[in-house]
Amino acid sequence: MSTQPLPLDGITVVAVEQAVAAPFATRQLADLGARVIKVERPDGGDFARGYDTAARGLASHFVWCNRGKESLAVDLKDPRGLAVVRELVAGADVFVQNLAQGAAARLGLDAATLCAAHPRLVAVDISGYGESGPYAHKRAYDMLVQCEAGLVSVTGTAEQPVKAGIPAADIAAAMYAFSGVLAALLRRGTTGRGGPVEVSMLDALAEWMGHPLHQGMHGAPPPPRTGLAHSVIAPYDAYGTADGEQVLLSVQNDREWRRLAEQVLVRPELADDADFATNTARTANRKRTDEVVRRALARLTGREALDALDAAGIACARLNTVADVAAHPQLAARDRWREVESPVGPLRALLPPITLPGGAEPSMGAVPALGEHTDELLRALGMTDEQTSVLRRDGVIA
Repeated sequence: MSTQPLPLDGITVVAVEQAVAAPFATRQLADLGARVIKVERPDGGDFARGYDTAARGLASHFVWCNRGKESLAVDLKDPRGLAVVRELVAGADVFVQNLAQGAAARLGLDAATLCAAHPRLVAVDISGYGESGPYAHKRAYDMLVQCEAGLVSVTGTAEQPVKAGIPAADIAAAMYAFSGVLAALLRRGTTGRGGPVEVSMLDALAEWMGHPLHQGMHGAPPPPRTGLAHSVIAPYDAYGTADGEQVLLSVQNDREWRRLAEQVLVRPELADDADFATNTARTANRKRTDEVVRRALARLTGREALDALDAAGIACARLNTVADVAAHPQLAARDRWREVESPVGPLRALLPPITLPGGAEPSMGAVPALGEHTDELLRALGMTDEQTSVLRRDGVIA
């Protein structure tokens, strides 16, 4: 049986992008077979290239978000550089940008302008707070949007709110931009027309705040910050074991509590004790509930605790470190790791989460060096080596 091609084979994407939100969106497109041309500044490129040097000298954010792309280093402030990008866009299926608010419009690279000129183009504007409104021109970095969207208010402990440890606002916007492109391409397949796609980081993360947001909008108090615990379920937390590990467990209903009491806590009488028998009672007596669980698990090693909880049908997990995830047996057993090429050699990377059985494996192409594909792309547009040399001499390209 022949393997189906990747679903975005034949789709060309041009992206004027930086940081995380747009690059992570276009990386999803590249993984699914699209050709992605990444437009970067000649003087340093995407500023995410300089965030750190953790990936064997390369920036971890950049490696994560930019595999499988072609890098074109060109100065958009020079009319000759802007003309190059406009010519590339004219032959593209998708354009994505997340420049500072108003910058794309000044260059004529905003979605509305481009779609008016190219009716089949799908053009995506990613912004912090949207194209209008009092916040439209505010600077929008991930931590700031996490705060504005209320995520920080429900994350952390009672004493200390904290931001998420990953760029949640950037990722949320990226995934809605990705799905927006797919939806617009599907519509183009039936109507023949592309069209603009708008995504804001605040809109995306506010949508992810649905549970506490709906609590608050309908009169309930906002959920308290409870660290790893759950505001309305007990036991639901991390508990230390005899060998220093942290084991998390969650009891979702009273039948599970009975199994936990009988098989793990070895306190069968707690299954019918009025102070513990229902979730309402356990939550009201959270400190006592947690202490009972804590004492029982403290007598076991982490492995023993997990085995006992699994045998009793209680949802549980280890509190893994990043190193633990990199060595996770489930990821290894499912063959989720690959190597991608980069300017410093092969780097380990996870397969993207979308699996298409019977189809070609995601492309997971190389992480590009700055301007690695500039000459090749300009030659494809008909530019001579002499013209390219002039542009490089003038600092228009790199």
